[in-house]
Amino acid sequence: MDTTLADRLEHDRNAWLCTLRPNGSPHVTPVWFIYRDDTWWIGSSERNRKVRNMINDPRVSLALEDGMAPVVAEGLATVHEDGFPDDIVAAFKAKYDGWDVTATWEGEGARVLVEVRMTKWLLSGVAQ
Repeated sequence: MDTTLADRLEHDRNAWLCTLRPNGSPHVTPVWFIYRDDTWWIGSSERNRKVRNMINDPRVSLALEDGMAPVVAEGLATVHEDGFPDDIVAAFKAKYDGWDVTATWEGEGARVLVEVRMTKWLLSGVAQ
């Protein structure tokens, strides 16, 4: 992996996640993420549209925000309701100033951790 790409995946704070609604239309939302070993990790709440979409259809796309050096990936999502890996929870706390990815938000339902295993890089930091 290119050093610049690895650095961005480690330090960029936001990514855009695209999921598919049951009718097939796209749903795009910004997310906080951790990237480790060809896997994106995203924290969310069970009632969020993106989570319901991924349970229905695990195909997703992710993109970092910089359009001058585009990073776009595809993968398959698995929604975890418990058993969150300690190293990923710690990585969220370190990257996002102490934020606890496991803490519930009132009215949002239980916390989930989404694991997105990479299937393909569409763009890896170089415009084509």
